[in-house]
Amino acid sequence: MITIFNYLLEGSIILLLLYAFYVIFLSKLTFFGWNRVYLLGSLGLALVIPLLSFELGPGSISALNPEVFTYYLPEFALTPEDGISAKSILVYGAILIYYSGLLWTISRLVLGIFKTFSLIKSSEKFSHKDLTIVVNPKFPPSSFFNFILLPAYQEGNKAQELIILHESEHASKFHTLDLIFMQLTKSVFWFHPLIKLFESSIHEVHEFQADTKVTTFHPKKEYAQLLLNLTATKKEQQFVNNFNQFQLKKRIIMMNTAKSGLIHKWRFLLALPVLGLMIFVFSCEKGADNSFSEVMEIPMSKEETAPSIPDEINSKILDADEVFDVVEESPEFPGGMEAWNNFLKDNLKYPSQARRMGIEGTVYLVFEIKTDGSVHNIELLRGIGAGCDEEAKRVIGESPKWTPGKQRGRLVNVRMRIPIRFQLG
Repeated sequence: MITIFNYLLEGSIILLLLYAFYVIFLSKLTFFGWNRVYLLGSLGLALVIPLLSFELGPGSISALNPEVFTYYLPEFALTPEDGISAKSILVYGAILIYYSGLLWTISRLVLGIFKTFSLIKSSEKFSHKDLTIVVNPKFPPSSFFNFILLPAYQEGNKAQELIILHESEHASKFHTLDLIFMQLTKSVFWFHPLIKLFESSIHEVHEFQADTKVTTFHPKKEYAQLLLNLTATKKEQQFVNNFNQFQLKKRIIMMNTAKSGLIHKWRFLLALPVLGLMIFVFSCEKGADNSFSEVMEIPMSKEETAPSIPDEINSKILDADEVFDVVEESPEFPGGMEAWNNFLKDNLKYPSQARRMGIEGTVYLVFEIKTDGSVHNIELLRGIGAGCDEEAKRVIGESPKWTPGKQRGRLVNVRMRIPIRFQLG
C-alpha cells in the first residue's frame, strides 16, 4: 500500500538521482531543448513512478497449485487498541504540516496567476506580430503565455527590441506552461531542498534558449551589455519569465560557449538504465494474487456443508498425495471461527515501525493444515512491509493445532488462505 510518506520518500529519492545525473552529465551541454525535456520529465517521473506497481512473476494462486479452488478464511482486521501514542501524534502532526505546506504553495500559485491576469486586464496593450505587449509600471520585462510584459514601451527603441525578441522566444516555446508545471511539482515537494535547484535549472534552460535566439540576429557583446544594464529588477512571480533575474555570468558564459557536438547526445541515453533501475526498485514487486475472481470462497463454518465438487476435479483430488485445495470436510479451528478471531486478536501486534510510518494495508498469506492439525508452509502472497508481513506469519505459525480436513473419510493436508488487514485507528 502506498502511503503519503512512502510516496514522498520515493519521489524525493528520484529527484535526487535524476538531478545528480543532470549536473554530472548534461548541465554543461548546449542542447537546451533536450535539457528542458529532461528536467521536466524528471519532475514528472518523480510524481508518477511512486504510484506505479508492476508484478514480477506469476500473479494468481494457480501458480502455487494447479487447481483454482482454495479455502479462503474471512479477513481479520487488526487495529491498535492503546489509543493515540506519542509517535502517532508526531505522524499526524507531520501530515498536517505537509498538507498545510501543500495548500499554501498551491494557493500562492493560483493567487499569483489571478493577480497577473488582473494586471494584464487593466494595463495598456499593443499588438506585436502574433503577440501582445502589455505595459504596466508594475511589470519587469517578462513574458506570460503570449503576453510580453514591459514597464514602458517605446516603439523603435533598440534595447526594447532585443528584450521583445528575447521574451517572444519564451512565448513561442510555451515556457510559461513549464513554470506552472514546475510550481505544481514544487507544491507536492515543497519541503525538498532540491526542488529549488530544479526550478533554477529550468529557468536557466529557458534563458539559454531565449539568449540563443537573440544572439542569432544580434551581436553577443551588445546583448551582454544590455543584460548588464538590466540586472536590478524586482523579482516577481516565479511562473513569469523575468528577463534578467537569473545568473547573468552563467548566461554570458553559455552564450560564448561552443556548441556541443552531436556525439555528446549519447549522454542522454545513459538516463535510460537509471530510469529502468528506479522503476524496478520503486514500482516492481513480487508476483502476488491481485485478483480473487478465480478463487472460490469457502467460509469456515460448522453449519455450512462442504461445496459440491465436480467429478473431474474430485478425481484429481483423489490422485493428490500431499496437499488438497478442496475437501469434503474442511479443517476447523478449535472452538470455531470466533475462537480463531480471538486467537488472532490476542496474539497479533501492530508493528511499531508500521505505526510510526503510518503503514496500513492487507497481508495475504497461504498455509497448510497437516493431517495432525499443525500449521506448516506459511507463504506470503502479498505484503505491505514495515514488519507487518513478518508479524502475520509469526502469529499464523504459533497457531494451535486444528482439526484436520478429511476427504472420503481419511485425513488429508489442506491449503488455506487468509487476509490480515492492518489498520490504524
